[in-house]
Amino acid sequence: MPGTNTLAAEVTHISKHGFWLLLGDEELLIPFSEFPWFRQATVDQLCDVEWPTADHLYWPQLDVDLSVESIRHPERFPLVSAVSANSALQGDAPQAARP
Repeated sequence: MPGTNTLAAEVTHISKHGFWLLLGDEELLIPFSEFPWFRQATVDQLCDVEWPTADHLYWPQLDVDLSVESIRHPERFPLVSAVSANSALQGDAPQAARP
């Protein structure tokens, strides 16, 4: 009876600089400087990673999706938003005068 093909990803090491992820026979460093949304994650959150396809990783507890290629070559995937930040939401907008 054929089964479902699944890929297994495993976190092998965590340091203050990042964590290492084993994908098959390839181990990749995920530095917090390049992937800041992982910096405050717990060990449990980091280790709960799914690898549904060869180029797709998903951390369900963090709701983070990443392309494996973006880990291999982060310079090709800059963390720059095309939309300007809303300064009112950022807390640096001038306060309206109150009557």
